[in-house]
Amino acid sequence: MAEAVKAILLEKAFGEGAARTYAIRRVSFEAYWGEMLYVVGPSGSGKTTLLSLISGILKPDSGSVIVEGRDIWGLSPNEIADFRLHKVGFVFQDYHLFPKLTTVENVAIPLILKKEDWNRSMKVAMEFLEVVGLADKASLPPTKLSGGEQQRVAIARAIVGRPDLLVFDEPTASLDGVTGKRILDFVKNEILNDKRCIVVVTHDSRIFGLADRVIEMEDGTIVNVRSGGEIEG
Repeated sequence: MAEAVKAILLEKAFGEGAARTYAIRRVSFEAYWGEMLYVVGPSGSGKTTLLSLISGILKPDSGSVIVEGRDIWGLSPNEIADFRLHKVGFVFQDYHLFPKLTTVENVAIPLILKKEDWNRSMKVAMEFLEVVGLADKASLPPTKLSGGEQQRVAIARAIVGRPDLLVFDEPTASLDGVTGKRILDFVKNEILNDKRCIVVVTHDSRIFGLADRVIEMEDGTIVNVRSGGEIEG
């Protein structure tokens, strides 16, 4: 398989002086087109920071992230913003939904930002709300939804534009086992293809079986890489 993402000696630290702490230290790995790659490890091991570095959200202190042959951190701010809009779908742990928009409008945001037709954007957003089982909540604001429902809206928003790189940070944390597995099954079977890559941070053993490969992290470093079938539930 061809490389979708190549991380080279990434480092990221926070704080100053004696309080400076490394979240990521000299991390290198590859993720491939057509692959669902999991990143696992204890809290504080650097998993979320790593996702932010490879998706153009957080700039590393050093190292490179190569996507489609380009080091994304060598791009201009406008080019980085364009990369995030057109290439990346991100599910955050805390949803990042817009409270003044309806649920369907939240899902349609990536399409609207790409200046696609409004009516078509709403139609496609509704289709993806049906996928996550929330078509009946389309006209409600996120404040009227439960945490699990907001998580499903965030997942629908991430996949609606079918981006090349999908980055999920604990996508099933607020979902029951049946719903979480159904949605991730859909993502793997209907969204993933040989021109798309999915990277998932998770603690959820219920969805471990969907991984193609698993990166294990501790203390900001990669300590093991293995096939998905080898990870214990």
